Amino acid sequence: MSARDGIKARNFLVIGRVGMDLSPDPAGTRTRDARSMTVGMGGSSANIAAGLVKFGCKAALVTKVSDDAVGWYCLNQLDHYGVDRTHVHAVSGECRTSLAVYESRVEEHQSVIYRNNAADFLMDIADVEAVDFSRYGALITAGTVFAAEPSRSATFRAFELARAAGLPIIFDIDYRPYSWPSAEVAADVLSRAGAMADVIVGNDEEFGFMAGGIDKGLEKARELAASSAEIVVYKLGPAGAVTFAGGEELRTGIFPVEALKPTGAGDSFMAGLLAALSEGRDMRQAVLRGSACASIVVSRPGCAPAMPDRTELEAFLANHPGPTDV
Repeated sequence: MSARDGIKARNFLVIGRVGMDLSPDPAGTRTRDARSMTVGMGGSSANIAAGLVKFGCKAALVTKVSDDAVGWYCLNQLDHYGVDRTHVHAVSGECRTSLAVYESRVEEHQSVIYRNNAADFLMDIADVEAVDFSRYGALITAGTVFAAEPSRSATFRAFELARAAGLPIIFDIDYRPYSWPSAEVAADVLSRAGAMADVIVGNDEEFGFMAGGIDKGLEKARELAASSAEIVVYKLGPAGAVTFAGGEELRTGIFPVEALKPTGAGDSFMAGLLAALSEGRDMRQAVLRGSACASIVVSRPGCAPAMPDRTELEAFLANHPGPTDV
């Protein structure tokens, strides 16, 4: 099955964490000055899943959460967004669901992520082998799942099972140094995962990290598109994106907005890109719709709560003068 054929099934299996996000209220408040906080669902994989469901796709999450109030909150939030949590299991003990405290401000922005003894890293091979991969059209994951064992081995096993079931593998590099034991381990593992993926999305720093230098990132993306991946999206922040697909190199701009915060853009981009491809849109449209979703999310508080649905995206595109020229 080609990547596009799998995506068009509009039924995604997503591997990776769900977490709780806290943000000082009102927007613009520094954490150290906070008197109240807003709460929302977070975690890259859960955000992507929620974004896809908002666009009318189906998404099921595979992960673990702690058997406590924070984990229960995340389970309730998955239900709220319509994400299938059949394969989300609660575990007892001293592990904890990830917690993020981030500011809805751009200037001197602070994000503090609590990932000590993370529950989602306890996902194991038995968890992924319990999934019927034939029920889904495509597998999605983000790089954080590879940062520790047994989650790393479990996800590589999921890649093998997805491949055996004919599912394309969609990989968001999502390199976060604080999760990894060393940069050397991260470079090796993420490169292995990238070589197995059919669709790869990352920014210039992430591709550069995999290649051994940021100046080598674009060539790394081009190499992956030529050797193994069907679609590679090389994001350049305010400079837009370069997409390699079908032997062509496509450059696209962004939709400038007044950003409220820098977080959530990558997850929303992925959801918007895949939703557009699932609707049969061409690659340029799909990348631009993903870029528009990213702009919407950074202009709103929250991550999963800020993800647009189709109506909100169409309204944004109708009223925005963008995208920028490249």
